[in-house]
Parts: sequence; C-alpha cells; structure tokens
Amino acid sequence: MLPLALLPVAGLLLGIGGSLTNATMISTYHLESVLGQGTVLYMLLHIMCKAGNVVFANLPLIFAMGVAIGMAKREKEVSALASAIAFFIMHASISALITLNGGIDKMMTGSTANVCGITSLQMGVFGGILVGCGVAYLHNKYYNIQLPQVLSFFGGSRFVPIVCSLVYVLVGAVMYFLWPVVQIGIKSLSGIILSSGYAGTFIYGVIERMLIPFGLHHVFYLPIWQTSLGGTMEIGGKMIEGAQNIFFAQLGTPGIERFSVEATRFMSGKFPFMIFGLPGAALAMYKVAKPEKRGIVKGLLLSAALTSMVTGITEPIEFTFLFVAPFLYYIHCGLVGLSFMLMHLFKVGVGMTFSGGIIDLFLFGILQGNGKTNWIWVIIVGFVYFFVYYFLFKGIIIRRNLITPGRGDDEEEVKLYTKADVLAQKNGNSENSVSVSASKDSLSEAICNGLGGKKNISDVDCCITRLRCSVFKPELVNEAILKSTGASGVICNGHGIQVVYGPKVPNIKTNLEEYLLTAPNVEYHAEEHSADSEKASEISQPAFEMPESISFVKKEGKVTKGETVIVLKTEAIPFEYVIKDPLGIHARPAGSIVQIVKPLNCKVTIKCNDKTASAASIIELMRLGAVNGSKLEVSAEGREASKALNALKKYMIAKL
Repeated sequence: MLPLALLPVAGLLLGIGGSLTNATMISTYHLESVLGQGTVLYMLLHIMCKAGNVVFANLPLIFAMGVAIGMAKREKEVSALASAIAFFIMHASISALITLNGGIDKMMTGSTANVCGITSLQMGVFGGILVGCGVAYLHNKYYNIQLPQVLSFFGGSRFVPIVCSLVYVLVGAVMYFLWPVVQIGIKSLSGIILSSGYAGTFIYGVIERMLIPFGLHHVFYLPIWQTSLGGTMEIGGKMIEGAQNIFFAQLGTPGIERFSVEATRFMSGKFPFMIFGLPGAALAMYKVAKPEKRGIVKGLLLSAALTSMVTGITEPIEFTFLFVAPFLYYIHCGLVGLSFMLMHLFKVGVGMTFSGGIIDLFLFGILQGNGKTNWIWVIIVGFVYFFVYYFLFKGIIIRRNLITPGRGDDEEEVKLYTKADVLAQKNGNSENSVSVSASKDSLSEAICNGLGGKKNISDVDCCITRLRCSVFKPELVNEAILKSTGASGVICNGHGIQVVYGPKVPNIKTNLEEYLLTAPNVEYHAEEHSADSEKASEISQPAFEMPESISFVKKEGKVTKGETVIVLKTEAIPFEYVIKDPLGIHARPAGSIVQIVKPLNCKVTIKCNDKTASAASIIELMRLGAVNGSKLEVSAEGREASKALNALKKYMIAKL
C-alpha cells in the first residue's frame, strides 16, 4: 500500500501542472498573459508537472522498495536498501547480457526500456514486485542470521544486502532468457482483455470489487494499470505500457485531443458509485435507523459518505453492509460492474491516481474539458446511481430487517464496521489469544531488565561490537544484570549506555527490538525484584551449625604419633527440585538465583538432564532449557555452601 499512497500526491502535481500548462487550454481561455511560457506561474506549474511525472516514470523502483518494506517483518529499513540494490543489480545484469548478445537491435521491438539510466528489458512494475517479494523473503529468512565468530561482522541485518546482491545477479541472468517469453504471453493475454468489449469491462468491475474484502484487489487491477496487460500505446515517441501509465503519459503530452477510452475503461467506472452511489446507500441507512439514534448515525454516515465522495475511500460504508448483510454487498458488486460498463459505453476518458473521488474527477475530468474526457456522463449516470442505491438499499434493509447502524438494540453500540470486524466475524474472536513471545526471549528480557525495563529505554542501536542504548533514567541501569547476559563490559555516559558484546551484537540488537515490541511497558527496579531472593537468603542461622559430614584423617607433615585432626568438609548435601513454574527458568528467576548465589563464598552448580550450569550466570541457567516439570539437581561447595543451598531451596519452593 505504500507506493499506492504516494500516487495521489504525484497525480495531484502532474494533474494540476500538466493541465494548466497545456497550450490548448491556455489559448482556449486566453490565459497567455498569466500562464503563458515565461511567466512565473508557468514555471511553477511546469516544475509541479515534472515532479509528479518522475514518480510515475520510476514506479518499478518505488514498488520494489515499497513491497519489500511492506512484507518485511522486522528491520524494514534494511529491506528497503537491499531492494534498491537488488533492483539495480538485476537490471545491470540484464543490460550486460543484452550488450554481450548484440545490443537492443537484436531484441524484440518494444521489449527494452531505459530503467533508471540502464538499458534493460521492459518489465514495468512486475520487475519491481519481483524484486520486492524476493528481497522480503530473503530478508525475513536471514536478517537475524548468526555467522561463525570470524565472520560475525557480516551477520544479522548486514547479511541481507549481501545475499540479495548475489541472488539478483542470477535472477537478472534468468530474466534475460525468461522475460521475453513472458512478454509474448502478456501480449497475447492483453489482446484477449482488450478485445473483450463491454462484457469484459463489466466482469472487470465485478471482480475488482469482489476482491476488496480479501485485500486481493491490488493483485488484480495493478497489472492492468501498470503493465502491458492494460494495453500499450506510443505517446511522444515512447512506447507506454499499462492503462494508468497511458493516461498519465497522455495527460503530460501537449496536443492530445482525446484521452484513450481503452485505457480509462479500467478506471472511470469508479466515479459514479463512489461519488453518488455509496452516499445514496448511506442516506438509506440513516433513514431506516431508529429515530432516537439518528443523531449519532447521522454523524457517522455523513463522515463516511463525504470520505467516499471526496477521496474515493469506501471502506467505512462497504464493510458496514458487508458485515451486517453480505447480500447487499453482492448487489453492490453488480452495480459496480454496471458502472464500469456504462462509462466504457459512453466513452468516458477520465483517469485517476488512486480512487474515484471528486478530487480526481475535477483534476482529470472537468479540468481537462468535456471534449477530451466526456466527464459529463459521470454526473448523469451518478445522479441515477444515487437514487438506485438509495431506494434499493432502503427497501432491502426494511424487507429483510437488516441490523444496519442505528437499528439494533438500545444497548448496542452504534458504529460503522471495518475490515477487521469482518475478519474477526469470519475467523472467530481472537481477542483471547495471548502473545507469549515476550517471555520466550529470555536473553533479551534480561538485557531489557538490566537497562531498567522497556519504559526506561529511549532508543536501541548498535555499532560493530557494542549495543548502544539511550535511557530516560540512568540510575535504573543494573550493570550486574547486563554483565550476566554475556557482556564483557558496560559503559555508562549520562543517558547513553554502551554494552560490549562483540561482533555478535547485531543479532542481539535485532532480538531485543523484537522483544520490546511485546514486552510490558514498565520500569524494572532490580532492588524490588530481588526482594524475594534477598528474603530467601536471610535465613536465621544458629550460633554454631554442625557440618553435614566430618572426616578424621592423619595429619601430614610434622605430627605427633597417633595425632588426628578434624577436617570440616566444605561440600554441602545437594538437593533435587522439580520446577512448578509454567515458564520454567527464564530471565527473572535466573536473575534471582544469581543474586542469591553471587554474594556468598561458594560455587553452586545446577544440573538439568544432561546439562550443567553455574548458578552465578544468567546465560548458563537459561541454556539449561529447564521447563515446567524439569528436575533440577543443585549442589554447592565452598565455605558458605550450606547457606547457599538452604537459601536456594527456600526460594525455589516459594517462587519456582
């Protein structure tokens, strides 16, 4: 949707600039003194025209970047860069093969084009979409890849542009041989579509609207708007492909007497039902609402109707009756197909940028003159459509007692519906599904806690070896927790925190950013969270505690004959514990265990299955893979081993 959102602005610049600098229009209205060449207004409008035209001229590249950004799950900025690089490399590879095989003279007529200064195959937005989809796939697969230590600098998101560059060298070579065959197939299919006549236009309109609820309408109409499926035409000495491209090429070319109806047949049908028909349906829903609710309904439906009329955005109205009465939507789709067919029948040549609202009708219809566009038929057909939609929808709603806005129970919320409501009704209520992804990345959780919690983190970035973060409250940063995550150092400089991890830091940064998307937005106060562990370690000890075992041995060295000494063993009796916590050992209990053990003069080891970990390391504890039901074997040795085991046992019983 990102490239499509750009088209209205580009079309506005091109429409105003191209229309008001058209020599025919200037001479017809005798505006030479105001808009003639050399005037300030003419120069300004000419700049606007060129600024808008450059967007349409480079749509393949824009689509490549837009599709990659839209489909990338994380690190979207990396996918944008990778897609631009892949786009240029693919076309450069094709250009090299064209040169090596005799140049463009050996290619099929009309099969080549100048793409951003590169002589390549005429792939249109298909080329951009091919790059965008492929880069998005590679990006999602490799953006968090971990390479061996010696190559770790190239790991993570840095690997994405590298692998995309290599892949699209091969893609370019394959396209050189494959795309000419595709071009022949598209040309044949285009002939079928363009020769389908009024019936084909009707079917196009119905299918385009039927795909709206599934979000697949872009897949259907964009190839017709942007590739040779929608026709080809030579304009200003250049071969132009795609219905929308043909219209805008004609719009920006002086001397065009009439816009191509064969191109605009795929666009002009939207104006009657968007500007007139759907507002009629909105009025019908208002009229059948309960009198006491009409005040609320009026504001909602008026806003939705104006949105449809002015901008051509129809979702608020369409999804409302799709939600409450799919039968109405089927009727609507039939009327849309009829609208497209009537505009084709009456030779209406009005194009559009994004959708069929008043703005596009004025710029590309009324402002161009009825002689070029036959725009008057939009008003005539639209006027009829308003009453057709009004009476048809009102009658069906009353006859079938459909619960449109304002007709429900008194306690029912009055609202318009969206695509999300329709999908929720189709797939069932999914609000009860709880995401647990935040709890799965224990290392990221520990880093987040060490930085004072998500609410304390302002920004996350990294260089070659360091995780660079900005925090709101530096006093919440806990260096001990950060070092326990494997950091070799922590540097605090005001609100800037640098955590040294080495070349693996890009993956750590990516995982942390993913974790922060679903992490609880709270501050983490280490002293509060360690209260339980501190209480667990505060065990009342007797004045003298008999050791667990005593060994009598001969004293080595200079001893008196028969002398014995008592040696107190420093190894406490181990214990076993079965985990009750549903999440097992994750960052929080691991941190608590570390805080219990670290102050004591002993070495504590925890074994789970075949893995053994030091209780003084969060990373080792989390690598145990200890889950609910796992059995832990806890042992210790050292002067305070007994104290450590007693404290750990009490903590685990209470919290784990």
